[in-house]
Amino acid sequence: MIISSAKPFGEVLELLKDEDDIFIIGCGACATKLHVGGEPEVLDMLRRLEEAGKHVTGWCVPSAACSVASFDSLVEKDPSIKDAGCILVMACGSGVSIVSKVTEVPVYPSNNTESLGGLSQGEVFPELCAMCGDCKIYYFGGICPIGQCPKRLLNGPCGGSIDGKCEVDPEKDCVWELIYTRLEKLGRLDLLEKVWVCEEG
Repeated sequence: MIISSAKPFGEVLELLKDEDDIFIIGCGACATKLHVGGEPEVLDMLRRLEEAGKHVTGWCVPSAACSVASFDSLVEKDPSIKDAGCILVMACGSGVSIVSKVTEVPVYPSNNTESLGGLSQGEVFPELCAMCGDCKIYYFGGICPIGQCPKRLLNGPCGGSIDGKCEVDPEKDCVWELIYTRLEKLGRLDLLEKVWVCEEG
């Protein structure tokens, strides 16, 4: 799941200050689950834009904004997209990029893309993966230290954590405390004996 958050409405209006005939595209996947681009949020954005004096030609919520197949697939959802002077995408940066590839008008984001995370039992977990392209998560009990440690440490804690909390963000559990506990439960503390060498690119 891509973790994104809604930009302040004033910032969205500033982005659209020279635009009219706006079409809004939401996202039926991550943004819907995070309540930043599902149908209720799209309809709320439509209302707020119209109250601010903007003309909205229409809207749609594809199953996932990051996998829109073509402009024609958007037309099938709402033909009024053909009258749009610009498009506001209520999804992550990937959704904005894909919509930009299939349309000929300016495309604007309403969200800020923050991290790769997940959703489990109703709780959102941000920063689960840094998408580094060299996955070693097995050695850390399924917990990514690159994504979850602010210092991106691969060889154990920094020594600055207090009572199991992160030195950089005391509201967060130290990821290395979590890794140790997980590997201990799995009976694989031996995995922590490996020393990782960072390769400079």
